[in-house]
Amino acid sequence: MNKTIRHASVFALLLVLGLLLRATWVQFYEGKALADDNDNRRNAIATYSRPLGDIIVAGKAVTGSARTKGDLAYKRSYKDGELYAAVTGYASQAYAPTQLEGVYADLLNGTDNRLTTMMDTVTGRRPDPGAVVTTIDPDVQKAGYAALGDKKGGAVAIDPKTGKILAMVSTPSYDPGQLTDANTAGSAWVRLTKDPDKPLNNRAMRQPLPPGSTFKLVVASAALEDGLYSDVDQRTDSPAPYIMPGTSRPLPNESASAPCENASIRVALQYSCNNVFGKLAVDLGQDKVRAMAEKFGFNSEKLDVPARAYTSVYPSKMDKAQTALSGIGQFDVTATPLQMAMVSAAMANDGKLVSPHMVSQLTSGDGDLLKDYDGDAGTKRIVSSRTAEQLRSAMETVVRDGTGRNALIDGVTVGGKTGTAQHGENNSGTPYAWFTSYGTSNATGKEVAVAVMVEQSNAARGEVSGNGLAAPVARAMMAAALK
Repeated sequence: MNKTIRHASVFALLLVLGLLLRATWVQFYEGKALADDNDNRRNAIATYSRPLGDIIVAGKAVTGSARTKGDLAYKRSYKDGELYAAVTGYASQAYAPTQLEGVYADLLNGTDNRLTTMMDTVTGRRPDPGAVVTTIDPDVQKAGYAALGDKKGGAVAIDPKTGKILAMVSTPSYDPGQLTDANTAGSAWVRLTKDPDKPLNNRAMRQPLPPGSTFKLVVASAALEDGLYSDVDQRTDSPAPYIMPGTSRPLPNESASAPCENASIRVALQYSCNNVFGKLAVDLGQDKVRAMAEKFGFNSEKLDVPARAYTSVYPSKMDKAQTALSGIGQFDVTATPLQMAMVSAAMANDGKLVSPHMVSQLTSGDGDLLKDYDGDAGTKRIVSSRTAEQLRSAMETVVRDGTGRNALIDGVTVGGKTGTAQHGENNSGTPYAWFTSYGTSNATGKEVAVAVMVEQSNAARGEVSGNGLAAPVARAMMAAALK
């Protein structure tokens, strides 16, 4: 063999070896990445080649699967889709899944490793999809959805003793079924995302807004726990008007005739006295108020229920005037209804907060238990038993004799706090109406905590109040939970 042929042969052999090495690299190292790529059509075909697992509410599936004629053999379907959209989210052939559909996508499509048996491993069979069993009470969910009606708002109900989320409502809602089919989802997506009322926003847990006077419960907790005041009936050092430090600007009260000068915490909650809580925040200092807020869950970036809630914020690096405003839930303080429901739940549960969750169990296709969230719900003490008892008493005064009378329910002990949060340039926007509360059945001792936010209504600006707009929604939800 001459030299030229020999060199050509070696070069050809090296090319073959290079191709073999590249093929091996792609198959064994890049294969999984290519298989998992979102643009790999085979993944969608496999996911929708058979019915998905279901999301369960009170023993009944609120999801299903419908046969199609395309290469994606099935698409997700929903029962009472608008009612449960804030819980289920959507599973779409065209868009990434959200809420429980997104968190448990692998379980619901059968690719979760926990579903695979030894026989599945041997045969290569794809396991049957699992199911997600929620904590939602359909009666409470329906009551909140009906009470919010055509208003923009969000509401959350929690069982204080177990942490179970009994309802998560966001209005206006949308039908997740409009987004399931790849052939029709695009037009629905454009319409929903361009809707000025933003129906895809989950206002119950993913749109933090100024909580207004409902945040006064956090400031009151800090004042009692710190020992700044010994109980809710001790008179405070709170001039009216209260001039915010470093300014000539008074912090006005909603009612000029309210007995807010040097009012006790009970009276200050009853009449929602801004001067008292603005000065309490300044006297405590922002660090102590923040520490208490963070015990309740503010500033947590990983509040998973199991879908992740947006962070509720208590700010830092404020001057004293800004700290005063933070004491009444203004300036840069923001909260979700979920967060404010957690505040009331801790009060109702003797100062202890059980981790809120809206999934009770995960099961296999055969019904075997894979995960029990009820048994894993953690509990932490937020405030002392005495502080919780004191604030429950004051919250009951708010409902019985103060600004929260629209939450009264026969046969139920109700405690609550109203809020009307200003926003917009120079507070020019329509205020947000808030109400956070708990109810205890006098007959059974059963408890529920509810928080409601109404973002906007057709009422005139001066007619917007937590008692007028949010408290009736909370009352309806509490009554449904405690019936």
